[in-house]
Amino acid sequence: MGWQRVGRGTALLLVVVATATGCSDSKTPSLAAPGSGASTTAAPSDEDADRSTVAEALVPRVAVFDSEGATVPSQSIVQPADPPRPMVFLVVEEHPALWLEVLLPVRPNGRTGWIKATDVRLTEHSYRMTINLTDHLLTVTQSKRVLLTAPIGVGTATTPTPGGLYYTKELLRPPRPDGVYGPYAYGLSGFSNELTTFDGGDGVIGIHGTNDPAGLGKDVSHGCIRIPNAEIVKLVEQIKLPLGVPVQVIA
Repeated sequence: MGWQRVGRGTALLLVVVATATGCSDSKTPSLAAPGSGASTTAAPSDEDADRSTVAEALVPRVAVFDSEGATVPSQSIVQPADPPRPMVFLVVEEHPALWLEVLLPVRPNGRTGWIKATDVRLTEHSYRMTINLTDHLLTVTQSKRVLLTAPIGVGTATTPTPGGLYYTKELLRPPRPDGVYGPYAYGLSGFSNELTTFDGGDGVIGIHGTNDPAGLGKDVSHGCIRIPNAEIVKLVEQIKLPLGVPVQVIA
């Protein structure tokens, strides 16, 4: 059985999460795509200081430049083609109609680059996620209003969950909701600092459910963040957390 992609928001993860950060037993997913865009949330008001801008690629290959106005790209990020699925970036700085500085889903963690505004479409939302590794606690807010808190399992001392700012870049439905990943999994833009490869993947960090609730509140994973199945179902099905949500991981 393969992984199913949830919604239109990208779906590269759980081969990667499973292989990357010790989420266990990885199989190559076959991905299906019903659904809607990178963010279906209405844009917040001008008074909302917490709003984030998400850039969804309109082209199969997004050129990334080291500086605004540069003529030669330093790299390109390619939209996955097997099967085709969109990719999103979290916007750091915006110069209307020209250039966007975005957080990149590449190593090293926290790297940014400039992309052309004409290569993407923009949406806005006011969600944020905070992961406190010491307290083993995940908190989701919208416009500073707490929507959800949940206990979490995080990386061990030898394969810790790296601190920093990331964003949700993809959402998958594992083949077995009662399996090691639970019913849903979000992929983040960050990577393990210890595992450059893992079982064929490249060490991407993910947030997913678990069939081992005894591991919640503990350091148990290779870097992934485990949350109760009921809470990740709430994030996906009730809150409808979009892609491109800032995720602040606090050590």
